[in-house]
Amino acid sequence: MVERKSVADLVFHALGDPSRRLMVERLSQRALTVGELAEPLNMSFAGASKHVGVLEKAGIVARHKRGRERLCVLQTEPLEAARQWVEHYSTFWNARLDALDRALREDEND
Repeated sequence: MVERKSVADLVFHALGDPSRRLMVERLSQRALTVGELAEPLNMSFAGASKHVGVLEKAGIVARHKRGRERLCVLQTEPLEAARQWVEHYSTFWNARLDALDRALREDEND
């Protein structure tokens, strides 16, 4: 059976790891090499490269050549799919909690 993953599935998977979230946070400031991403994580180049690969698969990171280096650049468009998913459920739960609040207030007044 072939499983197709949505953009949001790939983004949530990619952001499920704290090391990758830190990479995204750092890339929001500027483009970095894999080596620069690995440094604060005390991670090998190979390990960091695997994490960047997951971020690339989700479309969150793109690599661009600069001379002999390959820079990792943040791509924010895929993050929008995750934001929309979260926003949908935020709206859903806010409506439910508002209804609960109204019901509790009505119950107090009876």
